[in-house]
Amino acid sequence: MREEELAIHGGPRVKTDAFGTGKRFGAEEAKELLEALEQNTLFYHSGTKVKTFLRRFNELYGVRYSVAVSSGTAAIHVALGAAGVTVGDEVITSPITDQGTLIGILYQNAIPVFADLDPRTYNLDPASVEERITPRTKAILVVHLAGTPADMDGIMEVARKHRLKVIEDCAQSWLTRHRGKLAGTFGDYGCFSTNDFKHISTGDGGIVTVNSGDEEDFQRVHAFADKNYRRFSDEVMRDPECLAPNYRMTELQGAVGIAQLKKLSWICGRRHAYGERITEGIRDLPGVLPPKVPEGGWSSYWFYMFRVDESRLSCTRDQFALALRGEGIPASPGYIPHVLYRQKMFRERRAYPGSDFPFSLSDVSYEPGLCPVAERILATSIRLPVSEFFTEKDIDDMIRAIRKVARYYAKG
Repeated sequence: MREEELAIHGGPRVKTDAFGTGKRFGAEEAKELLEALEQNTLFYHSGTKVKTFLRRFNELYGVRYSVAVSSGTAAIHVALGAAGVTVGDEVITSPITDQGTLIGILYQNAIPVFADLDPRTYNLDPASVEERITPRTKAILVVHLAGTPADMDGIMEVARKHRLKVIEDCAQSWLTRHRGKLAGTFGDYGCFSTNDFKHISTGDGGIVTVNSGDEEDFQRVHAFADKNYRRFSDEVMRDPECLAPNYRMTELQGAVGIAQLKKLSWICGRRHAYGERITEGIRDLPGVLPPKVPEGGWSSYWFYMFRVDESRLSCTRDQFALALRGEGIPASPGYIPHVLYRQKMFRERRAYPGSDFPFSLSDVSYEPGLCPVAERILATSIRLPVSEFFTEKDIDDMIRAIRKVARYYAKG
């Protein structure tokens, strides 16, 4: 006998009310913005807001130095430049991430190399990373996807063994922890995003942590974000030794960041609790594979993504997601349309119009099947939103809907 009839077939809908919402910005941000305007300068070097934002971030993350930039994409590019990544170098990274992870690699005329992933954390598999290392490899760019920490013990072991730089992409993983240590503080540099779709927002913006604690390293990162000018005294050194972008954060972004940072622990705490609650509510379902947070890890759940085992269900992944939407749950198939190496840019090996540079420097392959686990993740996953403004009832409704759909389609 079938379970309760699905809403798409005329049955009762699980979610009949709206999801909880809230205001991200308010009087605190307005106060900081007004103070920034009253400075009569919005330039980061002359004002106090960006400096205050960074000082409080450093205190929260336990780092000595960090650099503010214009976006999370910029943060990754700055870290790559400071790490010495240059023409023809190879950088190993994840095939499931935002385009912003790759842009800095190609701007440095380096070659992205994709390693496979763990099937349940959706993060880099250290064994696959090591398999991809060649004499050209310069760095590992680790993505902590959706708030879940990567296996930094394994990755750092590989990096030390082969003397590689490690850059962490923490755009989706504020306050994420691996064995009690914050993501973004393991490698040489950690990169954070404050665009409008992350845990905290300054509209756009980013931060690079300088984990060596070395002042010369900090100055190199700082300069690379500012045209390789050196602004460490009243006299600015404008004699750059090599090309670097202008990725400066403004005082307006810094001002909003000060207020947002005060809310970060609450935001991440709520998201963590909700993500863990969903996992607990669906872990026993046949054909449903919740995401796995590594032992000793702590996820801040930028979104929640689980997988379905179609061999144990009488539906496809897409049909499962459609049924969830029918129950009032905004479920999306997968995360990005396909693994990054199947984008047109990689299939045709063309980063610039009319040129095959820098791909012509390397014989790195971007063929289908390069990362089979990653490809399977995207083919079998369903993504759900998580928000600190959701209510406990919202989370219960999500669990009820997943359970209803899974039981309806369960084989046997």
